[in-house]
Formats: sequence, structure tokens, C-alpha cells
Amino acid sequence: MIESVGASAYRVPTPVPEADGTLAWDATTIVVVTARADGRTGLGWTYTDASCADLVNGMLAGVVVGTNQLDVRSGWHAMQRAVRNVGRPGLAASALSAVDIALWDLAARSVELPLATLLGRVRDRAEVFVDANGAYSVGQAVRVGQRLAEWDVTWFEEPVSSDDLPGLAHVRARTSPDVAAGEYGYDLPYFARMVGAAAVDCVQVDVTRCGGYTEWARIAAVAAAHNRDVSAHCAPNLSAHIAVATPNFRHIEWFADHDRIESEFFTGVLDPGGGTVAPGEAPGHGMSLRHDTADRHRLR
Repeated sequence: MIESVGASAYRVPTPVPEADGTLAWDATTIVVVTARADGRTGLGWTYTDASCADLVNGMLAGVVVGTNQLDVRSGWHAMQRAVRNVGRPGLAASALSAVDIALWDLAARSVELPLATLLGRVRDRAEVFVDANGAYSVGQAVRVGQRLAEWDVTWFEEPVSSDDLPGLAHVRARTSPDVAAGEYGYDLPYFARMVGAAAVDCVQVDVTRCGGYTEWARIAAVAAAHNRDVSAHCAPNLSAHIAVATPNFRHIEWFADHDRIESEFFTGVLDPGGGTVAPGEAPGHGMSLRHDTADRHRLR
């Protein structure tokens, strides 16, 4: 029986200012969720605003505490109902994701299985790739994509905004590299619309935003039904466990900012040396929070 669920928020400065194609930042906020039952602790997290912790503590914890720790999907559906009136996309999806991840970790630890095994492992390792963040117009993206083909580039991530499905489909039809998008998707219908519009060759799923491991599995099934691959966006040490349980999985984005934070905050993180990661045999995802380190960055 789940005895408690709680969340804390931490703000970690970057060593130097960082930026991608559309945004710059000098710190990253991580919200860490713990779920406890029978002397065991499950751990999940998401990268979002600190107010996400209040949503977990004030709304989601109450609907899963007291439920069977092995019935994760039931808890997921209860949380899905609980956030209906606050809106599922965005902050609520991130909160739901972090709790779902913690519950799956707790379930795996409860039966002393690696998380990847409980999720249905189908491969030993997952490839690691490194990343336009939607910065181009459609015309610019087509021109860039055509030049990329000359250099044998095979991956064109978010050439235009992930919300511009006609634009993505236009770029995909006129360029050779595989088009990928979806890292800002918060639920299954978002990805169903994306693959239904023939907008991408590969959907990018962020396990800390999409609804956790439970929703990831449903998204991957929809992608497979459309003969599309799945790629993991960020949170690499969480993504790897569901990645090896996804038959149509392609690779993990190994984001330096998240890797730095996860290596600092948690024991048992994965090693991407050689370009692949392999989840181990420890129960759950095998990671634990370094409380002394994390508390130096605590917001709430």
C-alpha cells in the first residue's frame, strides 16, 4: 500500500549561460517526487517550474496514497481524472509524469525487479544521439534540410515548431533527413495528431512531460501502428529504462544540462560511454537521491 507521496523543487545554476535554438537560461529547475511503501522508496522527477511540486503535494498525492503500489496504471488514471479541471497539458502533465515514474520505480523495487524488466525489456541497450528547436520557418527548414542531405545528415529535429503539423509535413516531403518532433507533447492525442498528419518519421517523447512511463507505452504503440519510431527527449537516466522496453525505439537524446544535474543529484546514474546506455539489474531504476547535495539547491 502506498503510504506517502511528496515532491520538492530544486534550482540548479548552469556553469555558464546555456541556450538552444529558441531559448537561453542560466539555471534549471528539477522537481523530485518520492513515493513510499513497505519501507521502499520510488523516485521520479521532471524539469519544470517549482510550482509543480505544489501540484503534486496538493492534488496528486491524495489520489494515489492508500492504493496498491503494484497497480500503477490505476493510479495513473486516478491522477488523470484529478487534473481534468486544471488542464492536462503543461504543468499538470509534468506533475503526473514525475509521480507516475516514481510509482513505477516503487513497483519494481517492491518485486525486486529492474524497472526495464517490469516494463517489458526487449533490448539490452539504447543508442545515444546529441541534438533547430523549431527555430526555422518552413522555407528556411526546407533549404537547410536539402543542404543537410549533401552532408549525409539523417536526423532533422524540430525543423519548425512541433505545433506546426502542416509545416513539419511540408519539410518532411521535401527533404531527405528523417524529421523528428514531439518533445513538447503532453498527452497521447497530441502524438496521435502528429503521426496522423504524416508530419514526422520519428516522434520524440519526453517521459517527464508526456504522462510518465504509462503514457509513453501508449504513445509508442500509436507510433508503431503508423510505422514510426520513437526517440527519447532528455532526462536520460529515466528515459533509458522505458527505451529498452520499446520495440520501435531509436535513440536517447543525451542532454548535457540534465546529465550534469542527474549525476550530481542521484547515485546509480548510467554511463553513456561508447554511445549506448544499458540499464542495470538493481531493483527499480537503481537510483537514489543524494539529499545533502540536493538540499543545497532546494527551493521548496
